[in-house]
Amino acid sequence: MQILFVSLGCDKNLSDTEMMLGLLQKAGYSFTDDEEMADVVIVNTCCFIGDAKEESIEHLLHFAQMRGEGKLQALLVAGCLAERYRGEIQAEIPEVDAIIGTNAITEVVDALAEVLQGQKKNHYRSINDTPSYCGERVLTTGGHFAYLKIAEGCNKRCTYCIIPKVRGNFRSIPMEDLVEQAKALAEGGVKELILVAQETTLYGVDLYGRKCLPELLKQLAQIPELYWIRVLYCYPEELTEELIEVIATEEKVCHYLDIPIQHAADPVLRRMGRRTNQQELRERIAQLRERIPDICLRTTLISGFPGETQEDFEELYRFVNEMEFDRLGVFAYSQEEDTPAALMDDQVPEEVKEARREELMELQQAIAFDKAEDMIGRKMLVMVEGKVADEDVYVTRTYRDAPNVDGYLFLHTTANLMTGDFVKVMVTDSNEYDLIGILDTEDFE
Repeated sequence: MQILFVSLGCDKNLSDTEMMLGLLQKAGYSFTDDEEMADVVIVNTCCFIGDAKEESIEHLLHFAQMRGEGKLQALLVAGCLAERYRGEIQAEIPEVDAIIGTNAITEVVDALAEVLQGQKKNHYRSINDTPSYCGERVLTTGGHFAYLKIAEGCNKRCTYCIIPKVRGNFRSIPMEDLVEQAKALAEGGVKELILVAQETTLYGVDLYGRKCLPELLKQLAQIPELYWIRVLYCYPEELTEELIEVIATEEKVCHYLDIPIQHAADPVLRRMGRRTNQQELRERIAQLRERIPDICLRTTLISGFPGETQEDFEELYRFVNEMEFDRLGVFAYSQEEDTPAALMDDQVPEEVKEARREELMELQQAIAFDKAEDMIGRKMLVMVEGKVADEDVYVTRTYRDAPNVDGYLFLHTTANLMTGDFVKVMVTDSNEYDLIGILDTEDFE
């Protein structure tokens, strides 16, 4: 019995996929990447924005056709789209044999067994129950880095976001479970651990009555096999001095923060339901850079939010130009049903949203290229990701580069290196977003 598992969307969804893979492997199933060899397909879907929803639907329709033609014994659907549109999927895609809700991923083995026995039974749990969690994992990241999802859901209720309706309220995973899983991952070869959640900064408030991310980081830093610990999705208003101090002083914690701010014009931030303003953002960014001078800051923005005027956009543009974020992504606003923003007046035309997105990205491109050039001459520790075929060039990442979203350092060397190795390099050049380097020979005396 060969299973093809398709994981769509974010790294938090990927963490769920890896847990389901682990449970299925433990139950004796094997996997394939070739749909022609698959007996079963499981699609872990996303519906965060319109493009993600369309991608998920396209995959479902493709595999539904295969199921209808008898090429598959079973088709199961999991993830956010499955949670949000369960009724529509059941009614419009009858080839789907079972739907697994976002908080029922640990029931994947039972769901598949039932389907193979001829039963059509969906699996759901309340999205506000204890997070569906298990320590079983099959890594899909190559084994040298892994995502550790530390919490589920979100309480922020930003007006554009559907996540609380498909993932529930914010619920932390107990610290002892996370440390145990991190130790198992590290013993299995993981050297970089990337902490993810809808919002990592609030970790522990529901279980322990206080923000416990600093304590969790300290415990994870004690795991000998780990080299890097990276933190993503930190809401700027929730960053505490204690957390900043831990990032500054714990050697294994990367001087890298992802702080999605979404906008900088106060009227837009208010309509978004964000809990900060531009002055507070400026103060927090200054605080981070003063305490951790070499910190790499990533953020994401939304262009064309309902009611965003040209003046609002120009204010955001100036802010980006002045702040000079190291990494920045921009999404054109996606009008998602069942969100307050979808019902707001003054929806911005698609062409305006896209034009503003492109203008911001052009600005950021110039900033990023300059920052890459500024790295020339620096000595840095890098993690080896792989080798360029038929060339003496390795693809590596610095602490400033999160997997799959940031750039690379291309290391020119005849040395024999392995994926997951850490080596010290000298940056000799830059190429747009990426860096070029050679081995720092002092490291190999």
